[in-house]
Amino acid sequence: MARNKIDSSVLDTYAQNTWCPGCFNFVIEAVVKEVILEISKKESKIEDFVLVSGIGCHAKIVDYINTNSFYSIHGRVIPVATGIKLANPDLKVIGFEGDGDAYNEGVAHLVSAARKNTDITVVIHDNRVFALTTGQYTATSPVGFKGKSTPQGSFEKPFNPIELMMTSGATFVARSYAGNPTHFKQVLKKAIGHKGFSFVEVLQPCISFFNPAKFYNEKIYKLEDINHNSSNYKEALTRAREWDYANGKGDIPIGIFYQTYRSTYEEIILKGKKLANSKLSKKFKEILKEKI
Repeated sequence: MARNKIDSSVLDTYAQNTWCPGCFNFVIEAVVKEVILEISKKESKIEDFVLVSGIGCHAKIVDYINTNSFYSIHGRVIPVATGIKLANPDLKVIGFEGDGDAYNEGVAHLVSAARKNTDITVVIHDNRVFALTTGQYTATSPVGFKGKSTPQGSFEKPFNPIELMMTSGATFVARSYAGNPTHFKQVLKKAIGHKGFSFVEVLQPCISFFNPAKFYNEKIYKLEDINHNSSNYKEALTRAREWDYANGKGDIPIGIFYQTYRSTYEEIILKGKKLANSKLSKKFKEILKEKI
């Protein structure tokens, strides 16, 4: 099928969607499909995309998009995505994780991938609650969050994922909002096009167990509207700290906080492999010469 003839139905699957009616995950799915189609029409094929998910409500997204995909276990999206990218650097690998999946079980892998600058895109469905297991707090739940595991309210202070990713060395750090699909689409396309580790946190209200949509609508503003300089690390860090996850104080910036460039993990590994093979080949020739 010619690229400009690609129809959106090619990404549909037979799977029955089991997200709650009105779930913001529908928005994320729709945007991801649009982005895959648009990129496929210009520079890649649908077959060049590989989607990796973990365990949680977010993970069902790979059931509903008809392209290469892999279900990993809880918190292990990034090791799988990294392995796929190393095996075939030409693929566009996108990992989907929930906040529980990424920030609780998988936080060590998240930090490691940012530090290594693994050339993958990671999209976090951050509803700030363990939704699939019906309401336990996560690493981004606010102080006082009342759920099944904390009926009296959580006393743990949440961390700031944007700040964590910046200080861990991620080369593309962004936040978007599922209530603004146009903005999310713009950010996601730039994230996928970035060479290096791309981190996109999507604020995704859970309509069943934690729904701060009204709060987000009142507090969110776009970094693009204030001419934010995403190449300025100090400025980006200041913006990253503007919103306090713990108590909700401060306005909530969305957009690309920080973007920079350095060698990717895959480039370094493959260069080292090529060099090692070259040295082995030279040594092997010397041995053959001695034998002859």
